[in-house]
Amino acid sequence: MPTIVVDVMPKSELLDPQGKAVSGAFARTGVTAFSDVRIGKRFELTVDGEVTAAVLAEARRVAEEVLSNSVIEDVVGVEVAE
Repeated sequence: MPTIVVDVMPKSELLDPQGKAVSGAFARTGVTAFSDVRIGKRFELTVDGEVTAAVLAEARRVAEEVLSNSVIEDVVGVEVAE
């Protein structure tokens, strides 16, 4: 069965306390290759049948209306998993 992956991230203008905590942990453990961390959410939607343009459009609608909070989050990806 095909899977559609939806990625949701905090809006870039908002603070990301989880990301800051991970960034601080990197600094404490000597990891220096990364300058910033932002933490988001990933949803996997299993599709019964073929993934059509209509199914992808429905996944995007659900992502924007149900899976994310449009005040503080952006849907940054809706795609079929390989």
